[in-house]
Parts: sequence; C-alpha cells; structure tokens
Amino acid sequence: VQLQASGGGLVQAGGSLRLSCATTGLPFSNYVMAWFRQAPGKDCEFVAAVSRGGGTTTYADSVKGRFTISRDNAKNMVALQLSSLKLEDTAVYYCAADRAPTGTLARMIGCTGITYWGKGTLVTVSS
Repeated sequence: VQLQASGGGLVQAGGSLRLSCATTGLPFSNYVMAWFRQAPGKDCEFVAAVSRGGGTTTYADSVKGRFTISRDNAKNMVALQLSSLKLEDTAVYYCAADRAPTGTLARMIGCTGITYWGKGTLVTVSS
C-alpha cells in the first residue's frame, strides 16, 4: 500500500492550495481517508477526514470553514483544498487511511495508530 501526497508549496497568507493524495494497493472505498499535519516543533495533529462514501466530513476546529476534504473513489484519490491560509497552517501535511470513523480520527492525540500513512507534502505560508 502506498499513499503519496502532493501539491504543497509556498503561498502567501490568505492564499489557497490544493493537496492531493494518490493511493495504490489500497481497497480505497473501504477506508476512511484523512489528512494530518505536523508543524515545526509541534505535535502531529488531525486536520480533516472523509467517510468511505464521502458523505461525512470532519474537520479540526482550527481549519473549519477554510479547508475542504473530498475523495474520488473511482480514482482512488483524496484531496484537501486549503483556503484563507494562515501562518500557523505551515506544516508537513500527510494523508492517511484508516477504518476508524471520522469522529474517532478527529479525537486522536498525535498521529500514532493510523493504519496507513503516506509521505508528506510541505505547505509554507508566508506573510
């Protein structure tokens, strides 16, 4: 199983980015897909998750209303649209797959225990 995130980069505060995560070898529609992030010097934290069918999404309070998670089960991909970016959104963003419900993932402390974890993509927000 491989998860590969892409789309990160340098963006000014207030700007937007779209992250994508392509998966291979994963029975994609059987897994909840999520994004986590880790900022420099900080613990890994939950960002957003989407249910198997895409009908349920859950967000961290810090990104609610600014980020949108979506999935395409036909293409085995999950995306994260980042808008109204803030300096504190600077982090390495990781996509992840797990069988736990979106709400369970949202309550995780740190990022341990995730079934599948991909390489991250760096998002840097500048002033």
